[in-house]
Amino acid sequence: MEIRVEVLGPIEVTDAGGRPVAVGSRRRREVLGRLVAAGGRAVPLPALVADLWEDPPPTAAGTVRTFVAELRRALEPDRPPRTRSRVIETVGTGYALRVPRAHVDAHRFEDTLKAVRAATAGEVARALGDALAWWRGEPYADLDASPWLAPERARLAELHRQAVESRARAVLDLGRGAPLVPDLEAFATTHPWREHAWVLLSRALYQAGRQVDALASLRGARTRLLERFGLASAESLDHLERDILRHAPHLTPTSPDEDRLRLLTRTEATGTYTRLRSMSTVARAAAVTGGTNLVLAQEQRAAAVAEAERTGDPDLTARVIAAYDVPTVWTRPDDPERSEALVATTRRTLHRLGPGASPALRARLLATVGLEHRGTRDRWAAEAATEAERLARELHDPGILALALNARFVQSFQQPGRTAERDTIAGELIDLSARHDLPMFEILGHLIRIQVCAARGETAMETAHHHVTAAERLATLHETPLVHTLTAAFRTMRLAQRSSDPAEVAHAYRTLATDLAGAGMPGVEAGVLPLALLSLRLRHARPAPTDPALDWGPYRPWAQPLIDLARGNTAAARRTAAALPAPPADHLYDALWAVTAHTALQLQDTSLAAQAHDALSPLRGEVAGGTTAMLTFGPVDDLLAALKERLGPEKQQPRPPTTSRDQQRRR
Repeated sequence: MEIRVEVLGPIEVTDAGGRPVAVGSRRRREVLGRLVAAGGRAVPLPALVADLWEDPPPTAAGTVRTFVAELRRALEPDRPPRTRSRVIETVGTGYALRVPRAHVDAHRFEDTLKAVRAATAGEVARALGDALAWWRGEPYADLDASPWLAPERARLAELHRQAVESRARAVLDLGRGAPLVPDLEAFATTHPWREHAWVLLSRALYQAGRQVDALASLRGARTRLLERFGLASAESLDHLERDILRHAPHLTPTSPDEDRLRLLTRTEATGTYTRLRSMSTVARAAAVTGGTNLVLAQEQRAAAVAEAERTGDPDLTARVIAAYDVPTVWTRPDDPERSEALVATTRRTLHRLGPGASPALRARLLATVGLEHRGTRDRWAAEAATEAERLARELHDPGILALALNARFVQSFQQPGRTAERDTIAGELIDLSARHDLPMFEILGHLIRIQVCAARGETAMETAHHHVTAAERLATLHETPLVHTLTAAFRTMRLAQRSSDPAEVAHAYRTLATDLAGAGMPGVEAGVLPLALLSLRLRHARPAPTDPALDWGPYRPWAQPLIDLARGNTAAARRTAAALPAPPADHLYDALWAVTAHTALQLQDTSLAAQAHDALSPLRGEVAGGTTAMLTFGPVDDLLAALKERLGPEKQQPRPPTTSRDQQRRR
């Protein structure tokens, strides 16, 4: 049986499907932990005895052998009797753990930290962001202090500090340091002797536009170092202070991706067609790298399309629109106004081309309409996606079919309960793309499958991990770092489902929010952190977060009643609950109805509970929020049961005619 061992927190062992493996008593976990700490080297039996007992009993050696035998049975339940163990090997008089380093979180963390030493800033930020999310608390947290454990904990803690600083430095070098400020403030305060921590915090403050705070932080750090540690001067603090005062350009660097994109778009072509189509094509190539590149690519595409339409040539406009075929995995546009302008231009272009347009070009334009006009319940957008798919199948063109399937995917959110349809789309995208070398759409297929599995819950987690691995492999090969941000989000969701420590999960979500802030996807990023913190608090029966600094983005209307309740203002909560809008037809539909369900339960609002029950019923058996592969509000079935209990016998009786607002809520 393939196992994974986690020691960056309480010791946990899981099998290949992510299911926990019970290893037994604290003493057995300590033997396993000691073998993990040896890093694959054999630990002699006398050393194990000395590590487990300060004053070993006469039976200590036999007891250790018993512990090892019991561990072997737990870790290899299918191993025939009297056959050699492949997990805990006998080496001389001792034992060695034979688990691949990639399957032990502490080893994987250490190897990642070494591997990124020569990497680019973007690679460092991504890799260490993922690695830091593996920490669930103090290493070996469920073991008592012992002679071998103290130095191992100290060693891992120092590696953790190095990783925090290295990742922060990389993010700052990319010019994306503003979201780091809260975490770096906590880090520097916790480790006041680390001079570099204060340098990083001050740089982040500067990039957040807080020059005065940055200088104050530096001067405060200098005073602390002098008073507590006798350091009269810290050269790095002095240098940074001078750089801040003179507004040194390197403190707010331009992303290398941005520089490359601006260089690429300086085309020498003089013809309007070549120049505009080149702009759109370059934007397509740059968009998949994410970050500033994605933002610039979308701006570049919009500018090219607008200029093409001004020429009055619908064929030119159509080809410029069609040159950008970047997959879309999220249903909330990054810039709704820009998307709607593009949809309007595309629909006008379709009308001007008329029925004589080539089927291939028409299919691409219809798919664009379906892709860009997403998160709505407008039937014409879904019909555009359906027609694009029909034309693509008739043409037997895999590239157009992949684009049309993508459009059908985003339009599938018009009605709840279509997870099975999205699963089918994902399967066809993966198969089609693998056969016709369409790597971006193959990645899309895997990402959709991850969302599908996340919605289906624990029974689909082994499949989800397979698609995470496949997506990350393709993303590394084809240099699409955005994918790693999305798979990190899935891992954070899994941590939220498995961890009993809300503080640990909240820290992981804050790390994810920092990564999303630099990913160039505001449609995903906006409001996701407070919504995640809300989901965490609700699942642990705690009040909603009320920190005024939290930016709820588009989700504030649904959160506001719970925020009002957390502040003790029930009357305000009832007023805001009465004015709740219908959740949009996007990835957050079930999550926002889950929030509304909690509002109804806390307010004991039977009418609102009935609406939430009706809205969530098509999602029985799924995880509320799971479709995002980022958030979890727990099983929908649990919410439905709680709502049904609140409704009582009334749920069995015909309800009075609904108002137009009620009907709108249910759709």
